[in-house]
Amino acid sequence: MSSDAEAFLTLLEELVDQARHRLNARKVSQDAVLPAAVLNPEPPRPPLVKTATARVDPASILKAQDLAPYIDHTLLKPEARAEDVVRVAEEARQYGFATVCVNSCHVATAARVLAGASAVPIAVVGFPLGAMLPQAKAYEAREAILAGAREIDMVLNLGALKAHDYQRVHQDIRAVVEASHPIPVKVILETGHLTDEEKVVACALSKAAGAAFVKTSTGFGPGGATVKDIELMRAVVGDEVGVKASGGVRSAEDAVKLLRAGANRLGASASVAIVSGQISTAQY
Repeated sequence: MSSDAEAFLTLLEELVDQARHRLNARKVSQDAVLPAAVLNPEPPRPPLVKTATARVDPASILKAQDLAPYIDHTLLKPEARAEDVVRVAEEARQYGFATVCVNSCHVATAARVLAGASAVPIAVVGFPLGAMLPQAKAYEAREAILAGAREIDMVLNLGALKAHDYQRVHQDIRAVVEASHPIPVKVILETGHLTDEEKVVACALSKAAGAAFVKTSTGFGPGGATVKDIELMRAVVGDEVGVKASGGVRSAEDAVKLLRAGANRLGASASVAIVSGQISTAQY
């Protein structure tokens, strides 16, 4: 094994070791460990993107409307029309959501409506399966950014992860990170398809490849965001990388539980209902 490959393996092992210590402190299961064999990895490179990764203080959220700055207002239905995108973007302006998350074909429309607003457009890349060539994902990211995207959410290569082809997973993420620089990239793990061990490895690879966030789900796979998964993901990436809870977030109380677990961004299509709801102070 080359010295560069050994360095990359060492980095991954360090990340997972750090996660193990954090998990022990939180009394979370220790079953998620990095497999011994990491095949032909690339050498690590420093992250390209710096973005807000600070954890949210739930005590600062006194009413449901306070959740708005942490929400990616999402419309990813394949049948979505331009007028639907306009409506969602106008809602983001009205309620103060962080972003509007759409398929790449709708980015230009979202960007036009959001011009001058605090909310920015997100494009999803390689969505929803992640089973595209890295070059295709990188090209889609570049085109989406030219159309106005200011964040990119990509789906990782699940098959490569499950085959323990970690070099391919790293290259896939890295291709999008480099194509998007300096725009932040979130890596969608699709946690419903993964074991805890695979979630740990996916988070470690995402961090090593320079991702700004790791994200739970597309909303099109099995399951969605859970407190357990958010705690696990936060334990792996530490405070240097953001964690986005996406999939099945439908109420203000759901949102606060996920923020308490370590998320600092929420993906939701029920955003208006969330910020229009009620939060029980008993949960603090």
